Amino acid sequence: MDGKEQDQSVDEGRKAVFKIPSTAYLAIGLLTVCVTPIALGEIGGLQWLYVFPIGLFVFVARWRTVATKQGLAVRTVFGHRELPWSSLKGLAITGKSRVRAVLRDDTQISLPTVRTRHLPVLALVSEGVVKDPSGQLGDDDVKTGKSDGAEAGTTPEPASEPAAETAPAETTGSEAKPGE
Repeated sequence: MDGKEQDQSVDEGRKAVFKIPSTAYLAIGLLTVCVTPIALGEIGGLQWLYVFPIGLFVFVARWRTVATKQGLAVRTVFGHRELPWSSLKGLAITGKSRVRAVLRDDTQISLPTVRTRHLPVLALVSEGVVKDPSGQLGDDDVKTGKSDGAEAGTTPEPASEPAAETAPAETTGSEAKPGE
């Protein structure tokens, strides 16, 4: 990497991509192999069955959330939306440990593939805009970029106050606890 590229990557800050694992493409390939004898068999007109593997391929390729220093980029199968950190009121946690972004006008936007275990990562990427409700990271960890276990022999201090940015919408008691 030359100097310009390195300076540009430093200016961009941290980046986290939450997506479906690439091994899902193996399952889609297996589905395609299983559909082939039926679609190309003696009964004509069943080639439309290839729509399912193609649809799943598009779903896996597009479904993701990208968190950067500037905000969140939410990409679904049919759309894309940029959410700057300043437009967020907070995050809501659903009963199935999924995370939704709550905008200033109280509308909620689902964040694809983001779960409650990813909240410390969002806190690091947002540089403290989103607080870590798990208590795994302290304020100094978020600012300096150190994570849990970054320095041998040190343990992060729990957050001194609960996260105001994270408001549970539907809680079932399955939220992550500090130290888990």
